[in-house]
Amino acid sequence: MKISIIGAGNMGGAIARGLSKGSFFAAKDIFVSDINEENLRKIQEFNAEIHCNISNRESIEGADIVVLAVKPWLVESIAAEILDKLDYDNQILLSIAAGIPLEKLKIIFPDKNGQVPTLFRMIPNTAIDVMESFSCITSYNATADQEELLVKIFDELGKALLVPESQLNAFMSLSSCGIAYAFRYIRAATEGGVEMGIYPNVAKEVVMQTLKGAIALLEANGVNPEVEVDKVTTPGGVTIKGLNEMEHAGFSSSVIRGLKASFLK
Repeated sequence: MKISIIGAGNMGGAIARGLSKGSFFAAKDIFVSDINEENLRKIQEFNAEIHCNISNRESIEGADIVVLAVKPWLVESIAAEILDKLDYDNQILLSIAAGIPLEKLKIIFPDKNGQVPTLFRMIPNTAIDVMESFSCITSYNATADQEELLVKIFDELGKALLVPESQLNAFMSLSSCGIAYAFRYIRAATEGGVEMGIYPNVAKEVVMQTLKGAIALLEANGVNPEVEVDKVTTPGGVTIKGLNEMEHAGFSSSVIRGLKASFLK
């Protein structure tokens, strides 16, 4: 298969690099286009076999999947540029532009000559670069085989799940926005470690490994996080004192409020 990615910014570049490490696409079958030649240069430095081009129209020729990895306000202008080159019968369109629903994409990419586009929306996060993203996917006019293919491709780059479009924005808050919230926790915990006398790089490594361990326990045991919390919080111990202090400062409430604030309705 051949895949064309329009947009070589943070997400487009991450998708290209992630896909080149997977088994579905050889690097030579990944085509990336962008008007920013510096973005393209960075991708070529990562893997010279990935095709890079400033022309979107040339990049999509013969592609099985065309990925729109551009900012939402650019989707319509990109569509106007490539519409006559798209082959709806043989090409899948996948948009990662947040906030543009399938109904809007159906208007931007209208039926033509009796052909109806196969449209997908996907919300990944930047960890797709290292094959550890969570990607939620929804579709329009797609067969079960096409849906299965898209899920398999991106499941290899972390975890992928087919979801109703009505839930897509909630998943975006948890995962696409959520990775930034995780980074902010790591930073805060690292700074706490520094205040207690640990060197910054050492504190960061400790926090990251602690999070890895927490995730591994939840995956291995399949339990509610509070079950694992209870194993650590002995009566009168230091852990429960720390947790209660965080809750007094609004820890859980702040997380929930932050997620809801980033939820597009």
